[in-house]
Amino acid sequence: MLPPVETDDDWRTVVSDESVMRPGARDLCARLGLGDVPLTRFAEGSQPVYAVGDELVLKLYPGSAAQDGIAEARVLSHVQGRLPVETPRVRDAGAYENGWRYVLMSRLPGENLAHVWDRAPRGEQERMVTGIGESLAVLHALDHGSLADVIGPGDWGAFVDRQRAGAVRRQRDRGLPPVWLDRIEDFLTSVPLPRAPRPSLLHTEVMRQHFFADPGTWRLTGFYDFEPAMIGDRAYDFVGVGLFVTRGDPALLGRLFRAYGETFDPSVLLAYTLLHVYSNLPWYLRELGVTGEPELPALAESWFGTA
Repeated sequence: MLPPVETDDDWRTVVSDESVMRPGARDLCARLGLGDVPLTRFAEGSQPVYAVGDELVLKLYPGSAAQDGIAEARVLSHVQGRLPVETPRVRDAGAYENGWRYVLMSRLPGENLAHVWDRAPRGEQERMVTGIGESLAVLHALDHGSLADVIGPGDWGAFVDRQRAGAVRRQRDRGLPPVWLDRIEDFLTSVPLPRAPRPSLLHTEVMRQHFFADPGTWRLTGFYDFEPAMIGDRAYDFVGVGLFVTRGDPALLGRLFRAYGETFDPSVLLAYTLLHVYSNLPWYLRELGVTGEPELPALAESWFGTA
């Protein structure tokens, strides 16, 4: 019942239109034996995601993102029960119609960490970033050979080269002012990045938005959205950490690194920020309230330095 989605125009037309999406999601639920269970679409997320009753979540992937659905199902099954924090358990996954895929998974308890963070006392924030650091340490230590056929990039050095070749254009397309654009090439040239790092399983979008917590105990209760997982340099995973977990707080980042068991050069993390698949420097500058001179080494210390 869902129409094909293969282009950006298709995506804009179909995925946001609940009058199209909901009947398809309802039909799929019926096929999965869940036809009588209440279905509620979540407002957040790039993919269409529905709560199926109180215990299940249905995530849909159009044809243009079908590989993401295959990857997420495999990665979630791989990490299930192996991290210090709970991850969704895959209940079913497969193909639907017209190139669409789905993953039916367990619903995580708690509330989105981004929504409740400001209510947490400082000591509880410190405890939660400790938990995030410990979880990343375990994630990065997991074996990942069985996932190499579904997540990339394969050759890390070639990936870095591709991202660097498009780094200035990428930020220009996102509206970064020329005074900042002019600094990118020299900065990237000054930062040596490993071409063949010890490979690790990466989440790639470690953000408060991708954790759940119990506001009663301030215990982390979930870690989700493994759709963009990769195998590569561990440092790459700390782009989201610095920008969206600790948000330029050196004491919190230092605590998280101690829990993780390693620190990283701030310049390396800013270089990976510029090379990240979803890099959007103008947005990051606005989110973190950056003003003043466009000095990238100073920006690296501001976002990724520790205390």
